Amino acid sequence: MRSIVRARPHRRGPATAPSGRPNTDPMATPPPFADEGTLHRALGFRDLVVYGLLFIAPMAPVGVFGTLSAKSHGAVALVYVMATVAMAFTAHSYARMVRVAPQAGSVYTYARVGLGEGPGFIAGWMAMLDYLLIPAVAYLFSGIAMHALVPSVPSWLWTAAAVAVTTGLNLWGVRAAAAVGFVVLAMELAVLAVFVVTAVIALAQDGPRRGWLTPFTGEGDFDAGAVLSAVSVAVLSYLGFDAIAAFAEESAGGSPKVARALVTCLAVAGTLFVLQGYLAALLAPMSPAELAARPVGQGAAFYDTVDAATGLWLHHLVAASKALGAAFAALAGQAAAGRLLFAMARDRRLPGRLAKVDRASGVPRLAVLGAAAVTLLAAVWAAQRPDGLDRLVSVVDVGALVAFGLLHASVIGWFARDAGRVLARHVAVPLLGLAVVIAVIATAATAAQRVGAVWLAAGLLVLAGQAARRPGVPAG
Repeated sequence: MRSIVRARPHRRGPATAPSGRPNTDPMATPPPFADEGTLHRALGFRDLVVYGLLFIAPMAPVGVFGTLSAKSHGAVALVYVMATVAMAFTAHSYARMVRVAPQAGSVYTYARVGLGEGPGFIAGWMAMLDYLLIPAVAYLFSGIAMHALVPSVPSWLWTAAAVAVTTGLNLWGVRAAAAVGFVVLAMELAVLAVFVVTAVIALAQDGPRRGWLTPFTGEGDFDAGAVLSAVSVAVLSYLGFDAIAAFAEESAGGSPKVARALVTCLAVAGTLFVLQGYLAALLAPMSPAELAARPVGQGAAFYDTVDAATGLWLHHLVAASKALGAAFAALAGQAAAGRLLFAMARDRRLPGRLAKVDRASGVPRLAVLGAAAVTLLAAVWAAQRPDGLDRLVSVVDVGALVAFGLLHASVIGWFARDAGRVLARHVAVPLLGLAVVIAVIATAATAAQRVGAVWLAAGLLVLAGQAARRPGVPAG
């Protein structure tokens, strides 16, 4: 039997370097709440980018293309340009904080360091909705896609099989999972390349169905409000790139490589999304007005575009790629969720058993299994309901966005301790990111806002209970 050790609790280190400024050197004495955990530093720069792109999925626009086209009056490419810029504020905040606290836990750790114990717990609590349920959405999508390809096997069984396979890979080890994920990502990029090539050939042979600049200007008069409304939906395509930060303790190159991987992942994803949106908008058989009038057709709009431009063979190839890619997006999400549970358990914010690390693989095995159990139950439950996918999606979005908001506040909170370092990039950029997050939450569905509020209230109750039981641990 493999021996298991418990990661040692945090040990407070000096908050400042000899110069008096915050200590952000990951190779020097660690910042507050530093740890002596046993996670293996096995991930290189490529591995980190692979995890981020797997979680996002290179062809994420496939499912929301029709909705974005209808909302923006056809300016899909512009929507993704603006969404990439908006998410760059979040990437900047992650890149700053991962250097301050190069540890597992992502936004939970950053809010804890920048804002205090209470906000840190709430950030982790809200992020759990994202990290635990986004994989469930991905598993469910994979099961639905596989059922469409092999109707004799029910979607819930495909879903359960995807959970089992990816959980096994995550327990094998973070490096092994990244290696398999790289193969899957390469396959997804190859399918995307096939789409791009066939779309370019179709445009060269038959020309576009609408003006070459329409994907940036929209059809008819330009409507800034409509574009911004679509951006609030498009930013959700990027949820998951932040999972890279969850592997900070397992990065062989330390926090600088994690920060660079975050920015690189966002830039690559944004470029791919803009390219897909541009080509699909030029070739789409249905106009934005027609899609707006027929909401039922929005979900299949990308596939209809592929069918019209190239035929059914590429439709099936894209569908199969999405099915496999969704399962491995869930693999990356499950791994990140395990690190979040591990970090919170190590700080005794969750049951301590979740902080145990397998000595051989360096994986927080119980935390990963716990995350897998939650995602399996949620995904199989949703797979047996006609509205299951919509219900899951509405839940996860607000949790992730609230966590992003606390991330931006953490940057301001940390760097405000040293007046000499309160520069524009430490205040203005996080404030812009916070404004984007608030705007997206304000435009979210009412049901999602309510679920987020209920989950937040539950977290505050848990925090109050922990403070009552542990007087020495501040609630805020």
